[in-house]
Amino acid sequence: MNKLFLITGFVLLISFAAPAQVNVMTYNIKYATENDGENSWSKRKDHLTNQLKFYHPDIMGVQEALHGQLEHIKEHVADYQYVGAARDDGKTKGEYSAVFYNTTKFEMLEEGTFWLSETPKVPSKGWDASFPRVCTWVKLKEKEGGKEFFVFNTHFDHEGDEAREKSTQLILDKMAEINKEEKPAILMGDLNLEPDTEPIKKIAAQMNDSKYSAQTVSFGPEGTFNGYDFKAPVERRIDYIFTTKGNIKILKYGVLSDSKDLKYPSDHLPVVVKLRFQ
Repeated sequence: MNKLFLITGFVLLISFAAPAQVNVMTYNIKYATENDGENSWSKRKDHLTNQLKFYHPDIMGVQEALHGQLEHIKEHVADYQYVGAARDDGKTKGEYSAVFYNTTKFEMLEEGTFWLSETPKVPSKGWDASFPRVCTWVKLKEKEGGKEFFVFNTHFDHEGDEAREKSTQLILDKMAEINKEEKPAILMGDLNLEPDTEPIKKIAAQMNDSKYSAQTVSFGPEGTFNGYDFKAPVERRIDYIFTTKGNIKILKYGVLSDSKDLKYPSDHLPVVVKLRFQ
């Protein structure tokens, strides 16, 4: 009987001593079009879907995704549900910055979407942006362990300097407003900004850039935007995963340059991290 108690106690000790690790990915999957020749959605969707099946991140933020692409991923990759609203009408028209999560591991508590504009509650285009832009957020709870945390996923404008600058401040303000309890939070997405720009420096001053805070040396190319150019080095880094300071430990960081027949699944490479809540 004493031996049974010792074994039970040891198992409990191990379970408490080893917090769950969570795999997170941000991925601009390029909107579905049949005008991209060999890189058209119909010719790359199976490659991209199989890539997601293989890595199967616990949480994934996607950018540029159209409604049909989200439904395709949900249908073909097991255990996924997503939250988000399309940027054009707040429903299903236009691109999403949706968040997928593994329903076997997480319970969804709250979710929402706001626009990167002067009127964030309604579909709108902000400042000098070329298109409407959104940030989708979700509050999740671990089914084992009960840890609650937030995920914010966004896609900044590719042309508007003022829009990117103002979007940065808006998101930081909204994160503080939504996450009043200061729970662990992840901010990720295609920010269309390189690391030496002022908006990225502003975010990095308040949050940890997972590339530099990872315990393991970062893996993969320096950049994240490949432009479907398989022969050129990937050097332009515009996709990021940031985490709040003091309550999330980044264990690993990587940029995945998977290809098939000299073709990428998207014009961006996915960024992945393995993290642990503290």
